[in-house]
Amino acid sequence: MENFRKESDLLGELSVPVNAYYGVQTQRAIDNFKISGQLLSSYPQFIKGLAYVKKAAAKTNYELGLLDESLYFTIAEVCDELIDGQLHEQFPVDMIQGGAGTSINMNANEVIANRVLEKLGKNKGEYEFCSPNDHINLSQSTNDAYPTAIKMGLLHMNIILVNKLEKIVDAFRAKGKEFQDVIKMGRTQLQDAVPMTLGQEFEAFAATLEEDISKLNNNANLFVEVNMGATAIGTGINAPVGYATLCAKNLAQLTGFPVVSAPDLVEATPDTGSYVIYSSAMKRLAVKLSKICNDLRLLASGPRAGLSEINLPPMQPGSSIMPGKVNPVIPEVVNQVCFKVFGNDLTVTFAAEAGQLQLNVMEPVLSHAIMENIHFLGNALDTLREKCIIGITANKEVCLNMVKHSIGIVTALNPYIGYKQSTAIAKEALETGKSVYNLVLEKGMLSQEKLDEILDPKNMLKPHNK
Repeated sequence: MENFRKESDLLGELSVPVNAYYGVQTQRAIDNFKISGQLLSSYPQFIKGLAYVKKAAAKTNYELGLLDESLYFTIAEVCDELIDGQLHEQFPVDMIQGGAGTSINMNANEVIANRVLEKLGKNKGEYEFCSPNDHINLSQSTNDAYPTAIKMGLLHMNIILVNKLEKIVDAFRAKGKEFQDVIKMGRTQLQDAVPMTLGQEFEAFAATLEEDISKLNNNANLFVEVNMGATAIGTGINAPVGYATLCAKNLAQLTGFPVVSAPDLVEATPDTGSYVIYSSAMKRLAVKLSKICNDLRLLASGPRAGLSEINLPPMQPGSSIMPGKVNPVIPEVVNQVCFKVFGNDLTVTFAAEAGQLQLNVMEPVLSHAIMENIHFLGNALDTLREKCIIGITANKEVCLNMVKHSIGIVTALNPYIGYKQSTAIAKEALETGKSVYNLVLEKGMLSQEKLDEILDPKNMLKPHNK
């Protein structure tokens, strides 16, 4: 049977596992919030964000004469351990909780305090030597430490997401070059339009996703404005003069991000606008990504009764009853991830709107929705690139035959025979099954030499003079 130690708080005594680095308030959160099953330990960048905040706070308190040197250096050592990925299993609090993040802030305070006590040769829970509240949380409250930690975590998570996005952009661009000579029909409203190359289509996929790299980075830059030192509601109570500016400076030095203290700390404490705009950038990315997956599924449809212009890598049997069927499972799963992102973005919107007066208590679900989206999108981007994009091949002859038999190429005749006659040719081709090419020759509208030049698909891929 596991041994326990007794700890106490406002509500009385509670048993905590003797070997746990967390304490009584974390244990209450474990007991109270069995909600999502996604724990703080599932998001290592968030824990690192907490560690950076606590290290910056300790450094600031030391520099302002509020913390002795020995205790400061030990706290800093423990924060470095968390930043390096140690003790993350000691963060068992559910990401969705009541209390405006107090449980997560106290989880960090308790883990750091008890690890410091261990380093000092003391027992866990001997908080008279290092207290979660009086030392680790010194000059702070949940209302400034928690949102600042979220922002530091999101800044690190954004770097990871953007790196994955850059890789899939490169993969699409490589396919664009590989398919640059594959002539095919472009389509609008699911109807034949005019010729293009498969390479142009894949290059467009790369270009549209590349736009979102700057959008994500620009929106993430809003996270560098923090409210450390504003404590409860932004007035700076319980923080010494100069703490806010110095803490932001120390946090910038530790993280490498250009962190600054918000110009209006009362405004900054309940404000969640930066989360809303960053979430919107992820939704924009998800909308584009889902559209691309729709296109890939259409282009690979068939293989005999669909477009079949490309082949997606076969990943698994597609049916328990239809032999030989292979489904586009990778684009399908990415579509579903994108739908999840849409829903989480709406959650962020509601959570941001629900802030009241000097605090937004809905930050736990808001931060969880954003972090889950980053995690899901990152995995989806890697999966789509590794298991789909890299292995796509083109059905060159299928693409070319569709161009040759398409009515859409009549568009190229507009500048030479006029819209009215082009329309008549298109209509007759549809009714008779004859080709546009043969009808124009039969009617003597153009010479064969000129017609061959105009209707050469390669001549229809870019602007040119008559």
